[in-house]
Amino acid sequence: MTESTNGRQPGPERHRGAVTLRRDAIPPSTADQKLLDSHHRDEWKTKDAWRALRILSEFVEGFDTLADLPRAVSVFGSARSAPDSFECELAENLGAALAEAGYAVITGGGPGVMEAANKGATDAGGMSVGLGIELPFEQGLNDWVDIGIDFRYFFVRKTMFVKYAQAFVVLPGGFGTLDELFEAITLVQTKKVTRFPVILMGTEYWGGLLDWMKRRMLDDGKISAADLNLIQVTDDVAEAVRIITDADPAGQQ
Repeated sequence: MTESTNGRQPGPERHRGAVTLRRDAIPPSTADQKLLDSHHRDEWKTKDAWRALRILSEFVEGFDTLADLPRAVSVFGSARSAPDSFECELAENLGAALAEAGYAVITGGGPGVMEAANKGATDAGGMSVGLGIELPFEQGLNDWVDIGIDFRYFFVRKTMFVKYAQAFVVLPGGFGTLDELFEAITLVQTKKVTRFPVILMGTEYWGGLLDWMKRRMLDDGKISAADLNLIQVTDDVAEAVRIITDADPAGQQ
């Protein structure tokens, strides 16, 4: 940690929409926590109406900022992955290949896999997008993002990931990555979105989950064989890009 010219330590920093908070100005909770907290019912009539306007403003900001994006692909993966890890190398190569195929790359804008995908896209001359979120432990947008938006609310951010992407590519990650993966599968399964590939990269990492889905979910009748076919798995960047372009009417022209 470097010392500033006035002798103050930079300290922690949190982005909350257009606002940057540092040091003691950082509140103990996030906007999402306040919205979803059921222990303060007395505030619902006095504060939730204002929160609805703030939520609306985030949708407007996202729609207005991203409306002119070229065709895009959302790439997900762990913020905790080391720069020299297999998945970061894969993500950087994927970002470059997507840019060369004419796609913008959308990530959560953080470090790890997200930063690697953004870097690959930027180095290849493509458009690199980061959709950040207010979290107690988030590091902020990485330096490879060309267009960055910081959101307060997860569900607004999730809408932007889906609305402006022609596909999801999911690399090794944790709970947040799994959340995006299963939401994407559900949207395709229920036909809320169409012509939308969901690609897993990192076959060894995802192998146990896929085996469990086949042995438990499929065998117990909780999903169908057709549902499993909604997920495509590869470690080949060229194959992943081909799957995306084959499913994209614009990419077939």
